[in-house]
Amino acid sequence: MSTEFCVYIMTNKNHTTLYTGMTGNLSRRVWEHKNDVVKGFTSRYRLHLLVYYECSGTLEEALTREHQIKGGSRKKKIDLIDSINPDWRDLSDNL
Repeated sequence: MSTEFCVYIMTNKNHTTLYTGMTGNLSRRVWEHKNDVVKGFTSRYRLHLLVYYECSGTLEEALTREHQIKGGSRKKKIDLIDSINPDWRDLSDNL
């Protein structure tokens, strides 16, 4: 059984804060964010909306992509989200 590694961006209801992460189980990780399972940055800022994700076949590809996105400006992250989700809908229903 192969694992699909995903890079994702979460935000809050006002879209004021963005969080980029990477996981081998996107549906589980989004559930953890939405339920504030891990105390810290994402629970403090109530980052409960999945607004962007992309998946790849290898851990190395996902890590590289996560670093690219994290290293980009806020505008680049917004442009990335807008490219696939211009209404900033919560994509977690699609998982």
